[in-house]
Amino acid sequence: MSTSIDQNPSSILGQTSASEFLQQYWQKRPLLIRDALPEYESPISQDELAGLSLETEVESRIVEESGADGPWSVRHGPFEEDDFQDMPEKDWTLLVQGVDLWVPEVKELLKRFDFLPAWRLDDIMISYACEGGSVGPHFDQYDVFLLQVEGQRCWQVGEECGAGTPLLEGAELQIIEDFQPVQEWVLNPGDMLYLPPGVGHWGVAESECLTFSIGFRSPTLADMLGDLAVEMITQGNTEHYRDPELTVDMASEEIHSAFIDQAKKQLFDLLNDDELIEDWFARFMTAPKYPELEEHTEEERHASVRGRRYFNGDAVD
Repeated sequence: MSTSIDQNPSSILGQTSASEFLQQYWQKRPLLIRDALPEYESPISQDELAGLSLETEVESRIVEESGADGPWSVRHGPFEEDDFQDMPEKDWTLLVQGVDLWVPEVKELLKRFDFLPAWRLDDIMISYACEGGSVGPHFDQYDVFLLQVEGQRCWQVGEECGAGTPLLEGAELQIIEDFQPVQEWVLNPGDMLYLPPGVGHWGVAESECLTFSIGFRSPTLADMLGDLAVEMITQGNTEHYRDPELTVDMASEEIHSAFIDQAKKQLFDLLNDDELIEDWFARFMTAPKYPELEEHTEEERHASVRGRRYFNGDAVD
């Protein structure tokens, strides 16, 4: 189901070329790359990551396997310093989204993924986990590269999942109820695992560790259609539904199949507008994930991080 590749210093993909990766692995099957970035050092410490989660503008979560709210409980930030002082020694994880927006050195990592369209990038999430820390067996509907930066994490990879996969009841997270791994690896600093959409996986920290998740956006088709509809309304589209050629036998309480065919044709004709779709798609897929941060300059965001880093009561200026 997956492949382990030895490292080639010239590429973050090891001995696999970018073309081979795109043809054989991208959105198809997992790929384990040993020593993808063997010399990489985290530009942000675990203390600084915790401090970043205190900021109101930053999206963050703490996941506990056996928390106060039951199995795989989730708390959302912004957090307080006391939240970290009261945490147990094992079995919890801190996840901070969009760290590339706040730490320019983290953003530099994106240059290593120049074999993919830049506009497909969602963000770089960083997770700190103590021993046993995890977010449970789950699956995502986007592409992700999991770069182990500090410590060790054991990854179990299962089969492809979907809407029919049974999930654990009562949990906020979408935990796979009966996860069956088919592959297992321990990732060391510098190792990286690529996972395509829909593949079940479960990462558990073997020790204190930092994992960088480089994710690529994948909106639902329903969201895309909804946004396109809003765009058409905004542009003042006034086309209306019109009936097909009617016959007497179509005058019944049941909807004749000809009406369905007519509706499909009109909608398809409406979408068959290259200029409209090209303009909308470009804006939709490049819209910022956190538009509220657009009012801040890049320098202001980075200064905010540098000026407010707290953990266990200690400030770092």
